Amino acid sequence: MTELIDDADTTGADTQASRGLGLLLTIGGAIGLLSAAILLIEKVNFLQDKADGKPTDLSCDINAFVSCGGVINTDQASAFGFPNPIIGVAGFAVVVTLGVLLLARVHLPTFIWGGLQAGVLFGIGFVTWLQSQSIYDIGKLCPWCMVVWAVTIPIFIWVTARNLRAYAPSNPVSRFVGDWTMLICTLWYVVLIAAIWFKFGENLWA
Repeated sequence: MTELIDDADTTGADTQASRGLGLLLTIGGAIGLLSAAILLIEKVNFLQDKADGKPTDLSCDINAFVSCGGVINTDQASAFGFPNPIIGVAGFAVVVTLGVLLLARVHLPTFIWGGLQAGVLFGIGFVTWLQSQSIYDIGKLCPWCMVVWAVTIPIFIWVTARNLRAYAPSNPVSRFVGDWTMLICTLWYVVLIAAIWFKFGENLWA
């Protein structure tokens, strides 16, 4: 999967790499956008039911430990004073747009890559905080939130690997991340899954 990493020069094999990254951004961004939009709709439904005095029954409430309703009504779900999915909808829309541009072989200027890097860095930091809050503080897992987690991780890793290779090719960190991109992503997933399993265990299916 290291072929997803492209260089600043997009000719020959680099063009294929750029299109691979474009596919990741387009597909991953679309999945994240859909998940964030569903979460936002669920939040609106939750607030509407609450205002109407009706019992809330969200489509993603599976059991006592896997439940959107148990997460989206917490303070962490509105970390900046508004529902977190709004950030996801806006951020993933940008990711999808840039992915489509890469697939169309549009050369993105340096400031766009810099902005994307800042965005994915914020995204992975925010997602990691939400993961820790959900697993260890709230004690519940939101299914659509986990989909967002799942797509944010590879987007961050491959965008970072691309930028390191393009703008600091001789740096040892760049070479390491470029050579072991798939391994880094796999280990990241393993650590996250292990944290979930050791916290919830068989309660996930209770």
